[in-house]
Amino acid sequence: MRSSSTRKSWRPRFAPPDPQPSQRQCDHPGCPHGAEYRAPQARDRLNDYYWFCLDHVREYNSAWNYYAGMGPEEIEAETRRDTTWQRPTWPLGMQGNSRRFTFTVHDPFDLMDKEAEDRHVKARMPPTPEEEAMKVLELSGSITFDMLKARYKELVKRHHPDANNGDKQAEERFKRINHAYNTLRASMAAG
Repeated sequence: MRSSSTRKSWRPRFAPPDPQPSQRQCDHPGCPHGAEYRAPQARDRLNDYYWFCLDHVREYNSAWNYYAGMGPEEIEAETRRDTTWQRPTWPLGMQGNSRRFTFTVHDPFDLMDKEAEDRHVKARMPPTPEEEAMKVLELSGSITFDMLKARYKELVKRHHPDANNGDKQAEERFKRINHAYNTLRASMAAG
């Protein structure tokens, strides 16, 4: 039976202990302290570093200006490139140089079609009495009272029971025309 103190390890049995990392010296002239903090050396060499102690890295960072020596146009161009992480971009709908990127969206409920949405809303809502009256009088758009009166006279002459020898269908149509005319006249008087 094995005791719990004899565990196997992945390290060799007599391996020397890990060496301590060497302490860097601060790159500030005359500083005896160790360097724990890095700072870029220049704008064009952002991966090359100076190593400083805490006091000197604070001093260096307060004086650091990435855009030093650049003109306003260069700063603007650099800022614009940085907004896309220095990657090329294209206008929406374009890929590469000039190939047009097209796609279609399956929209069975016409959620992205405003005209279709308006048609669906109109189909779901019952027509107003004024809309029904306009349909009976075969009118559309905006009308004046004179236009309404002229259309009414024309339809009354055509569908009056005396002009149709007592035809019941003409009589019913005549009643609907009178009702539509009164509805529109009252609506115009109120508005």
